[in-house]
Amino acid sequence: MSQTASFENLLGALSRLRPGRLLKRAMPRGLFGRSLIIIIAPMFLLQAIVSYVFFERDLDTTTRRLANDVAADVAFLIALEDNYPPQERVKLRALAARQLRYQVTFAPGADVTPPKHLHALSTIAEALNDVIAQQIGGTRHFKVSGRPTVFHITVDVHDGALHIMVPRDRVTVSAPDIFIVWMVASSLLLLAVAILFLRNQVRPIERLARAADAFGKGRAVPDFKPYGAMEVRRAAQAFITMRERIERHVQQRTEMLAGVSHDLKTPLTRIRLQLAMMPHGAETDALKQDIAEMERMLDEYLDFARGEGGERAQLVDLGDLVRGAAEAAARARRGAEKRLSLETPSGVLLAVKTNALRRCVTNLIDNALKHGRHVRVSLAREARFAEVHVDDDGPGIAENMREEAFRAFHRLDQGRNLQTGGVGLGLTIARDIARAHGGELLLSQSPAGGLRATIRLPV
Repeated sequence: MSQTASFENLLGALSRLRPGRLLKRAMPRGLFGRSLIIIIAPMFLLQAIVSYVFFERDLDTTTRRLANDVAADVAFLIALEDNYPPQERVKLRALAARQLRYQVTFAPGADVTPPKHLHALSTIAEALNDVIAQQIGGTRHFKVSGRPTVFHITVDVHDGALHIMVPRDRVTVSAPDIFIVWMVASSLLLLAVAILFLRNQVRPIERLARAADAFGKGRAVPDFKPYGAMEVRRAAQAFITMRERIERHVQQRTEMLAGVSHDLKTPLTRIRLQLAMMPHGAETDALKQDIAEMERMLDEYLDFARGEGGERAQLVDLGDLVRGAAEAAARARRGAEKRLSLETPSGVLLAVKTNALRRCVTNLIDNALKHGRHVRVSLAREARFAEVHVDDDGPGIAENMREEAFRAFHRLDQGRNLQTGGVGLGLTIARDIARAHGGELLLSQSPAGGLRATIRLPV
């Protein structure tokens, strides 16, 4: 019963194996590796077919034809020994040896004992053995043995044994290994040329990918120019056009919002001056608070519209940047320094837009200080990412509401209001900045019981 179950388990495991999936996993992931396989696989298959045809068909046929000639010569020498008297045989034997380029000797009264096993013979010696047996008949004893340079054929004649030394080049194709050497050498040469050609064709694609990745991380790529094949040039030109359109759109949005903010702040400033000249009272104080709130809202609108802005990325110590942002956020809320703990080691260098990323971290810490009694800011470096964690012990956000918190101008009404007194742009601005650096802003459950906001940036 156990053997049957084991067999069924084995069949189940084999059925779950998908050859297509295994082949996909074995295939290289890069374009260069896959293109190289496309070249190597047909070349290898062609060489295998040519080698089979040459060695198994043509070489075997040629060897047997040469063996037929040698067998005919052996039959001729046997006929001389059987049909002429001893005095004439010596002369005829010497003449035949000179003409055929064989070494022929005669052993009077000797017998030939045929070998019992032919499996020790080489392929060529075995073919020669078969052909000679066909030529001289099955009643006469003979044996064939191979040496490095000659084949030794011993055959019975009527009064002794005839020893014939046949040069190897009379039976085999001269230097068949040269064919393999030439085939392999030419294939390696063609493969080297193909590798150089493919490397030159793939390099523009790799450069385009690096430029797109750098642009996605908010880094400048001023020296990028299209080159390579026509299709790659078109893709590179499309990338440049897309980059220019995005930069132009961001610049126009920033300029428009800056203009709107400036135009709106001018009458607000006049209203504030007029209120300052009016007697103090509950109504005037309420109007002043409304004006301050409107100015802060205008600043948030401008920050949201600015997004990436025109700031250039520069190499900074991420630990120093996070510490500076945390200290600034704590100073903005008097007495918050004691509620804030930092674990931001130095030495994590990253090319970022300093002001934008500082604004992102400040927004997250400010939100955490609003809704938690204790806030912990930590920095961790992994193989591919650097992560900034902002943890608090506040009410947190339900998992099904976390994506809603990122919506622009959207304020949560249940659980925790992340933008109390604001316009619902804090997390939106923070995620836009993180994504502008090629990263992401993630919300999860904090070990302290509240909300964890994680800025993940590619290294």
